[in-house]
Amino acid sequence: MRRFLASSIGVTCAAALALPLAPSGAAAAAAAPGGTAPAVTRAAVTNGAGTPGSTQSLPLQPLDPDRASGAATFGLAPRSVRSFSLVGVIWDDPAAELHGQVQVRARAADTGVWSGWQDVETHNADHAADPETAERTSGRARGATAPLWVGASDGVEIRVRAESRSGSEAEPKAGSESTPLLPPGMRLELVDPGEDPPPQDAPSEDTPSEDTPSEGAESPDRNPGEGTGENTGQPSGQNPADGSAVIPADAPRTGVMSAEATAASAANAPLAPLGATEIPALNRAETEEEYHVLRGTEAAGQEANAGGQAPRAEPYIGPRPGIVTRSGWGADESLREKSFVYTDKVSAAFVHHSASGNNYTCAQAPSVIRSIYRYHTESMGWRDIGYNFLVDKCGKIYEGRAGGVANPVLGAHTLGFNSNSMGVAVLGTFSSTSPPAAAVTGVAQLTAWKLGLHGMDPSAKTYLTSGGGNLYAKGTQVRLNVISGHRDGFNTECPGGKLYDKLGTVRSAAAGYQGR
Repeated sequence: MRRFLASSIGVTCAAALALPLAPSGAAAAAAAPGGTAPAVTRAAVTNGAGTPGSTQSLPLQPLDPDRASGAATFGLAPRSVRSFSLVGVIWDDPAAELHGQVQVRARAADTGVWSGWQDVETHNADHAADPETAERTSGRARGATAPLWVGASDGVEIRVRAESRSGSEAEPKAGSESTPLLPPGMRLELVDPGEDPPPQDAPSEDTPSEDTPSEGAESPDRNPGEGTGENTGQPSGQNPADGSAVIPADAPRTGVMSAEATAASAANAPLAPLGATEIPALNRAETEEEYHVLRGTEAAGQEANAGGQAPRAEPYIGPRPGIVTRSGWGADESLREKSFVYTDKVSAAFVHHSASGNNYTCAQAPSVIRSIYRYHTESMGWRDIGYNFLVDKCGKIYEGRAGGVANPVLGAHTLGFNSNSMGVAVLGTFSSTSPPAAAVTGVAQLTAWKLGLHGMDPSAKTYLTSGGGNLYAKGTQVRLNVISGHRDGFNTECPGGKLYDKLGTVRSAAAGYQGR
């Protein structure tokens, strides 16, 4: 695919981190289990309305061993802290694993009531940049648990308990080094997402999303306004009730944009105006027309028709769904790396769950995404949020990693298979909870469009080359479903059994949206 506005290289930097990304060398060294490194707060300067987010980083301390097993335990006693909404644990070595259990309690800021103990997903190393890539070897990457959304809180307690060794694993063999169950340098990250950008109309949890098909719903390829009562005779852009101006949902944000924000928005310039908060949905005819423009085939098709040749073939592509841009969910563009990195094409889509819990409302989804973004960049040391797209429980789709939603942006979502793929995360945890139907539909609509841009059939299979992982050695050619779950490329529980079971539905629905 022809790439457009492919990089922000050459755009002058207008915003920067107010504090260093990581603790100082002395603080990091002292943050090993048993250390007493001081707490660190990382905040960023933002260039827009709302309060900037921040991260409190607290070193974990040794606690009394578990009485039953004698296992080593680290954590923090209950304490008051500045406001936060998302938690996670990080450590020094991104290749190290935490063999144990992480549990947190949080005190609600509005009621002062403490939650019960909540489990934090510890196996998160499979969500990462590929081995030997610049992002992986930058020296800034850290190991981490999955993030957990707890909502607005001002108090926290945490305990990290190592697995108990048993049987032949109780003691290491003579002359061998024992792999530590708890990695050194563990710190508790408390993420405050900051204030939301100006609110946009959003569906409630009880209301199907605008793009979610329901019984009696119109076809996704209908023209806007057909059968909706929208043809009122009023001039375009006026309220039929009083003739006042109507601000469309995708209207650009006003005010001065930073260089990074300008670059991120410009990457979507063929699809939406600069500063737009949402890329609007298109019907099928509009999507097919846009496809030829993006592919550079418009002129070629016209020349063929003028010469009496057969008309251009119409693509198999789903109608473009509405997508909330990074500006729409309030991304602080100073947190990410300035340049964009691309892969060759998008041959497959890997579906994930964020493992951040289901205790959020759809109105809070932008805050959840800002928190994950800050956790990925500031706490884990990645160049940007790892996922290419995110979908909330109401089926609303959000732009993830910057570089343009139509472009093959290289993500950090499926260790070993980030090249020539895209990662879609459904916000929530779906190990034992079924994903909402609207979310499943959102994934199907998104993949029908994005895979269609790259000529891929959602119901087919494809080959990807492994970059190295725990299922396939580096260089192995692997045959995968064009729409796969994370666990198909890496030995992991993600995207949760309940969401994984819905992927057959996603494939067939996406193929249907493409007209297959």
